[in-house]
Amino acid sequence: MISSIKNPLIKEIRKLHQSKTRHDLQELILEGINLITTACEVNYPLDLVCCTPEWQSKHPQLWEKLSQQSQRQEIVTADVLKAIATTVNPDGVIATASRQSIPTPPLSLNLGLIIERLQDPGNLGTIIRTAVATGVQGLWLSNDSVDLDHPKVLRASVGAWFKLPMGMNSNLINLSQNYQQQGIQIIATLPQAQKTYWEVDFTQPTIILVGNEAGGLSQELITIADERVRIPQVAEVESLNAAIATSLLLYEVQRQRQNNLHHLS
Repeated sequence: MISSIKNPLIKEIRKLHQSKTRHDLQELILEGINLITTACEVNYPLDLVCCTPEWQSKHPQLWEKLSQQSQRQEIVTADVLKAIATTVNPDGVIATASRQSIPTPPLSLNLGLIIERLQDPGNLGTIIRTAVATGVQGLWLSNDSVDLDHPKVLRASVGAWFKLPMGMNSNLINLSQNYQQQGIQIIATLPQAQKTYWEVDFTQPTIILVGNEAGGLSQELITIADERVRIPQVAEVESLNAAIATSLLLYEVQRQRQNNLHHLS
């Protein structure tokens, strides 16, 4: 059992709290039973699993599966686990994994997201989770957004991170135009738009543009969008949460498409 935070292995894991180290080593840090269980379900190879004796005794079957799926396993004290966790109250298990090539979104798709300058990792994790639930086939993120591999992004996605093709892109305008050339409509959301989001035909292939939490979308992206829509509010607030706004649009897409299938049948 590892009982010292000065242990060389523990020092190496703690370095993964830094974005630069994660990028340089192409490593992920996975925290919590939900995220790690999903990694197991999709057979994502793990490099190292650390857990407390209490966690191991509570989850013998999962521990056995983790032991088969990871290159190395270590039992650590609660204090050591807390030292390597990025959360205040870790639930007893942490893993590291190589950042394999996450499949990038396909050039032709039925439903996608393009996200510009999003900064909050919790928002991105929630968007990923909702995207998987609503059948999104791919998500692109601008290079100046929060890291896709930020530990809080992975945690907030509650495992959906492993199930969605995703990529970073330095030129969202070119990317959007490439999709438009495939016959995919680009939808931008902005408060001043004339149409509400339920007035748009989402039954056709669609990509939704999502902007920065405070500033929204850049004018350049708004300009190339095929449709601009707003989310009506009874009382104006400064801005809607990016994850909530995205969820509203994605579930409207799902509603329209299910209704369309019902009418066709």
